[in-house]
Amino acid sequence: MSARDLRADLPPKGGSHEEPDIEFERYELRESLPYLFDVDRRSFLKVFGTGVAVIWTVDQAGAQESGGARRAQGAGRPPAEVGAWLHIDEHGAVSVYTGKVEIGQNIRTSLAQAVAEELHVDPASLTLVMGDTTKTPFDMGTFGSRTTPFMAPQLRKAAATARELLIGLAAEALHADRAHLDARDGRIHHTITKRSVSFGELTKGRRLIETINEPALTPANAWTRAGQPLHKLNARAIVTGTHQYPSDITRPGMRHGKVVRPPQMNSTLTRVDTAVADKMTGVTVVRDGEFIGVVASSEYAADQAAFAIHSEWSAPKQPSRAELFGYLKANPTGSGGGGNRTVGSIEEGLRSADRTFNAQYTVEYIAHVPLEPRAAVAEWQDGALTVWTGTQRPFGVQAELAEAFHLPPDRVRVIVPDTGSAYGGKHTGETAIEAARLAKASGHPVKLVWTREEEFRWAYFRPAGVIDVRSGVTRDSRLVAWEFHNYNSGPAAIGTPYDIPHQRIQFHATRSPLRQGSYRGLAATANHFARESHMDEVAHALGLDPLEFRLRNLKDERLKAVLTAAASRFGWQAGSAARRGVGSGIAGGVEKGGYLATCAELAIEPGSGQVTLGRIVAAFECGAIVNPDGLRNQVEGSIIMGIGGALFEAVDFDNGEILNASLADYRVPRFSDVPPIEVVLLDRKDLPSAGAGETPIVGVAPAIANAIFAATGIRLRDLPLAPKGVLASATSQAPV
Repeated sequence: MSARDLRADLPPKGGSHEEPDIEFERYELRESLPYLFDVDRRSFLKVFGTGVAVIWTVDQAGAQESGGARRAQGAGRPPAEVGAWLHIDEHGAVSVYTGKVEIGQNIRTSLAQAVAEELHVDPASLTLVMGDTTKTPFDMGTFGSRTTPFMAPQLRKAAATARELLIGLAAEALHADRAHLDARDGRIHHTITKRSVSFGELTKGRRLIETINEPALTPANAWTRAGQPLHKLNARAIVTGTHQYPSDITRPGMRHGKVVRPPQMNSTLTRVDTAVADKMTGVTVVRDGEFIGVVASSEYAADQAAFAIHSEWSAPKQPSRAELFGYLKANPTGSGGGGNRTVGSIEEGLRSADRTFNAQYTVEYIAHVPLEPRAAVAEWQDGALTVWTGTQRPFGVQAELAEAFHLPPDRVRVIVPDTGSAYGGKHTGETAIEAARLAKASGHPVKLVWTREEEFRWAYFRPAGVIDVRSGVTRDSRLVAWEFHNYNSGPAAIGTPYDIPHQRIQFHATRSPLRQGSYRGLAATANHFARESHMDEVAHALGLDPLEFRLRNLKDERLKAVLTAAASRFGWQAGSAARRGVGSGIAGGVEKGGYLATCAELAIEPGSGQVTLGRIVAAFECGAIVNPDGLRNQVEGSIIMGIGGALFEAVDFDNGEILNASLADYRVPRFSDVPPIEVVLLDRKDLPSAGAGETPIVGVAPAIANAIFAATGIRLRDLPLAPKGVLASATSQAPV
């Protein structure tokens, strides 16, 4: 089996019922593995207890056995069935199994609400088993805002099927007509005789499998458990410190590992001297090709041993940050792009325009900066490997480990404890592979926790990019031409939601000086920044209110609704004059089924150029809301994260070396940077629920850039806008 087949990251279009397609710019999923090792191949058996197990199958002929993760399929693609598992034991305890993982977005709670709605039980009574490749069904990963629109309905169908199965069992046990039975609070009640029987009494001693077809689901306007605000189910464990994150995991006999790394990317090892470390008591030095690591009894001892190893590396000449944007445009990969679109004739549209505009926008690489850096604990037993790690793709990491160590996937188990954030940055399994290599060599379980500096230097970044925009408008302020070229940052949300008859939209893949990959919202932030900044530029050049100009060129009623809702709550006044040094900006957009509008107010301090955010108002609509409290938190968190990328976050690098690899040098939003944030949620119970983990971030940067223009008359087209909180130099005063 080839490496590409085994990794199972990129299904053919339409190849997975649960997940549609993986966005083109998930570059990290196309990387080769850093290490390959030669170990034995075996298989093992996994066992589930008694009770009722439910699996939903797309093709019953391809159904698996109940109770486990997918078998290794020949091509490593997602199996024909897509499932959500539900298990009710003889005591009535309900466990729900999903390959999705909890990384701070609170899907543990919202998925519990979805299941509880159909089982008619308290969400807190459910146990969710998440991200365990031995116990949960195959899942491509927790990314792309797919959990709510894809996993939640699957779990609801499983729960509804289980409910109907239990009612059928109760009808037999109570000798009753099932029409007079209902499920409530873990029991099946007979509405006439008032007798009842518990879920556990019905399932005791049974091992039953039921195939889900299309059970009737509770409509959103009748929800009583879903649709309600509910605090994080495991909040007490988190705030009391009893919750174990990946970096907290311990195993009997566990030791600590450290990897020796080069000073620059793309380096080749030329010489290594491990003599001093070899003599240290209790230290195991691991050398395999260019992989150098140590194992010791404590983190301190491992650090000391790694420091004692003298290594020399060579690296080719590499571009610097100052050369970045010219390098990106000059180095296409020729691999084509995604999201390309041609509507009408751009040449005809420009000829029919009374005014045309051109502008270029840029975005820098930025780092994820998760609260918890990458961590893994690896343990080998009888030739089988178990790894506890924080990842968004447990099955993807399982496949990477299997490939690295030449194991069948069913000899590798990946368990994902609830993790200290990821933001798209924990898709790959390098830390798991490193820990497993050290554990294999030392004969002990090994914990490997990256330092903050390692996280900055060796994790992948949000792609940098250059975006060229050309537009044309008629005398009546109608957009008739729109040409949009994105170089490198990606095609997510590259299309315009505005009603424009002539469009040419293209993404151009290029070589990247730095390792790049997924980041919250992918390229949607870059593309919204360029598009919504340009819309603002054109509106001002035409003497129109920016909100009015957007609405005039929109047919999408859902986008209109969030724009007007945000403007109303913000108190947007068309044509109102800004006070000197104080300005307001607005931006809107659509991504992954969510509709967003963001308004920002800020002040610029005279002389110093210091930017102070005054307030931000965001209106968000993502169909029927499952948990208003959780959704509001998601929107607020996205806005705070977006402030950093808008104002001051950027990776500084030169010749393959990261120059600001610490929180002392790389600024993320501080408490003092965060203004009052108001979130307006539009609950559309008539529409399917969409995800919300990514979309709310996309409006922050353009709203702030547009507010800066309103306050100063200076149009900034480069992110970040205010390094160190101070305005960057303007590229120009107005559109060309």
